Amino acid sequence: MEDNSLEKKFSNFIVIVSILIPVVVALLFSVKLKDYGYEVKPLSFLPPIYATINGITAVVLIAGVLAIKNGKRILHERLMRTAIALSIAFLVMYVAYHMTSDSTKFGGEGIIRPIYFFLLITHIILSIAVIPLVLITFVRALANKFDKHKKIAKITFPIWLYVAVTGVVVYLMISPYYVN
Repeated sequence: MEDNSLEKKFSNFIVIVSILIPVVVALLFSVKLKDYGYEVKPLSFLPPIYATINGITAVVLIAGVLAIKNGKRILHERLMRTAIALSIAFLVMYVAYHMTSDSTKFGGEGIIRPIYFFLLITHIILSIAVIPLVLITFVRALANKFDKHKKIAKITFPIWLYVAVTGVVVYLMISPYYVN
């Protein structure tokens, strides 16, 4: 029964964090420090860094799945913790960039335009949806509920991987339109 109490203990935390992160990000996304009198240089160097972090996250996620399939539980755990840390680092840099820089408009035309917006919209929606999935998956592993962990991980992994990969693709598609 100890394991169930661990899941219950974290359930409110997961709900709060899953709501708070998208709300805070949306609010901070609309905050421009220069509008509040702060003289800050745009952090225009961040997008290629956080896009790279997304790419590394994708590689770490795949390595984590391969590790567990090969029975390397400790390596799997370390890789998943690394993927979470990378995702947090991405989020901090993403918010910092948008608080110091104007949004970049996508300039592509033709068929590439709806493809870009499809990828961007699904990326954003799934990046919100993956927050509780990652947290629930992680807590179930901490609680040693590996059957439940494995069940939700089969849902979490492809969504998280999609978010990481599309983050890179969206960056590559919009990068020609960044202004330094």
